[in-house]
Amino acid sequence: MNKILVGLIFGAVLGALDGASAWFYPEVRSVIASIMVGSTIKGMLVGLLSGWFARKVNSTVWGIVAGSALGLAFAFAVAVMPSETGHHYLEIMAPGFVVGAIIGFLTQKMGTPVPAKRTS
Repeated sequence: MNKILVGLIFGAVLGALDGASAWFYPEVRSVIASIMVGSTIKGMLVGLLSGWFARKVNSTVWGIVAGSALGLAFAFAVAVMPSETGHHYLEIMAPGFVVGAIIGFLTQKMGTPVPAKRTS
């Protein structure tokens, strides 16, 4: 399995878990399905971009940095959206940062690396 596919799969799973964690906030339980779908899509986008980054740069540290930055950026984009329950920056951005870091790590460690190009 290539690194981009690894990123997509883990991004979808971790994004769904991130969205499911909103259940612990009673004021958003009425929209839990849309939160889970949005978090899954957000996780898949972070996974896709982290997987692409992992194909280009073979460094676990930079993979974690890129994944966490992507997760934080996408979570910020979601946090600034207008909401009937108000803005919840910390509750949205902290898990997005952690999920992005995990995805960045997994895309570096798992999946088949791109074969080196031969120069002749």
